[in-house]
Amino acid sequence: MQDRPGITLDPEDWEAARGVAHRIVDDAITRLAGLRDGPVWQQMPDAVRASFAAKVPQGPTPLAEVYDELARTILPYAMGNKHPRFFGWYMGAGSLTGALGEFLGAIDASNLGGGDTGAAAADRQVTGWLTALMGFPQTAGATLTSGGSMANMVGLTVARNAMAGVDVRTEGVTDLPQPLRFYTSDQAHSATQKALEALGLGSRSLRLVPTDAGFRMDTGALERMIAEDRAAGLRPACVIATAGSTNTGAFDDLVSIGAICRREGIWFHVDGCIGALVRIAPGSRHLVAGIEAADSLALDPHKWLQTPFECGCAIVRDGARQFQTFAMHPAYLQEQPRGLAAGEFLADYGFDLTRSFKALKLWMSLKENGVARFGRLIDRHVELGRHLTRAIQADPRLELMAPTTINIVCFRFRGRGGTETELKALNTEIMLRMQESGIAAPTDTTLRGRHSLRAAINSHRVRADDLDLLVAETIRLGEALQPA
Repeated sequence: MQDRPGITLDPEDWEAARGVAHRIVDDAITRLAGLRDGPVWQQMPDAVRASFAAKVPQGPTPLAEVYDELARTILPYAMGNKHPRFFGWYMGAGSLTGALGEFLGAIDASNLGGGDTGAAAADRQVTGWLTALMGFPQTAGATLTSGGSMANMVGLTVARNAMAGVDVRTEGVTDLPQPLRFYTSDQAHSATQKALEALGLGSRSLRLVPTDAGFRMDTGALERMIAEDRAAGLRPACVIATAGSTNTGAFDDLVSIGAICRREGIWFHVDGCIGALVRIAPGSRHLVAGIEAADSLALDPHKWLQTPFECGCAIVRDGARQFQTFAMHPAYLQEQPRGLAAGEFLADYGFDLTRSFKALKLWMSLKENGVARFGRLIDRHVELGRHLTRAIQADPRLELMAPTTINIVCFRFRGRGGTETELKALNTEIMLRMQESGIAAPTDTTLRGRHSLRAAINSHRVRADDLDLLVAETIRLGEALQPA
């Protein structure tokens, strides 16, 4: 075959490429430095939206022009979670160091499925750090994931296989000697049900345990459900406790639930994607007492550790069992005592064989800041949650909708009152107008049939005056929208 030199994706002019790259970094820093002065979110104009209907390009475009288009059509219309007044759902704001780590990880270009590389060593170091911070033994297994959904999926897969009573990898779930039952609170994240459906157990395998006035799992009800299922010939397999619920930030009693699991011989899994990391915060770590006794744990560094998306982590107390659940080495993935394929294959601890170098952005950020700084940031977020709560309770036109445990505050504008339907319509309009104005971006939820605005205070850039503005704007819009 005749070689055709020059067919490469490298730049023809490296210095010109360097200039564009410098411009991209300079613009990024300018945007981050000026975040507070811009809108949290803004709607994409129809003309910009129409540009995304363009057909796939057949010929080349200079990189500078590609970046110009990106700067016009994509960057101004981001979700906004990096902004200090983004209070939607529950998202970290990222960081400049984390973004540089993402870039450098892509330049490294390693596939973290396996291999004797510096990237793999950094990945193992990061998961080892997280394992130690959560109080798990050195023999625990851990793997970085895309986020909490996949971290829960990893933990629950190990739980299913451990509790199945049959070799699931060989026989499949159709040969289970008894139907398995999993238990979680009625406030649990939907990722739990999705995982059990994907694992072939069906949504019927999941029993929702009632919660108390603080939206925490009722452990008495849990014990009754376990007894009922045993009596019915079912096998109680796993309790999924929540450390920081998505709706309200509530924490289940991990000590009591762990004790029940040990007494009943049930797997103890903790969904700690929101709250597990309060363990590093001196003023808040009591909330996760008992988390270190879990059989498996899901957590999200891209929340309270402000790692740019995406970065979740699954930890399993019995690392050997985790390995047995996922390890697979076909002929083209043979382990070797030396060379490139030497050492542990990271893919043996989760689903992904192809894995990006997501560990680097977390490695760099932890190195730069240290754990103690992140712990202080978490405690500050919790205090900001109390600040917002006090402001809501101080104004009779507002109503606190749930107890505030950490940095998630549920509230609504009541003003002169109204039916639940009227108040839902009113507060939904308040939320939408606030988002569209770019001033702030809360989202909403429903708590036991009552609609609520919801502010998750998770940006490392947020200040108390941002929350004061949220309150003032809620009242201003509510007063303007509610009929006299």
